[in-house]
Amino acid sequence: MSFVKEFKEFAMKGNVVDMAVGVIIGGAFGKIVTSLVNDIIMPLISVITGGVNFKELKYVISPAIPEKEIAEVAVNYGNFIQNVFDFLIIALCIFTMIKAMNSLKKTKQEEVAEDTPSNEELLLTEIRDLLKNK
Repeated sequence: MSFVKEFKEFAMKGNVVDMAVGVIIGGAFGKIVTSLVNDIIMPLISVITGGVNFKELKYVISPAIPEKEIAEVAVNYGNFIQNVFDFLIIALCIFTMIKAMNSLKKTKQEEVAEDTPSNEELLLTEIRDLLKNK
């Protein structure tokens, strides 16, 4: 099998297309959650903590020296805190969505199971129909 043919077969599988759609939606969802964290949650936390802006939190290792054009060297731990909040909220949202989807899936499976007769019922129905014909 040629490389192109194998790749075409791989790319046309349903799982690959589903995954691509998931990645695209996930990227857009990430922007929404980042906006939620940056524009709504973090300002509230800043008010609670007395006006602390997490993005500006840093530990300066070496200050900037403008005369020699040396930039500041710092550990920006505030950005790390911001990203941890983003991750936790995204994880919580995804967990909630998956839990809701699984409960819907279970409900649909239960409905299908109720509508589908068991093997015993099918066999008894077949026997009944055969006896009616005689």
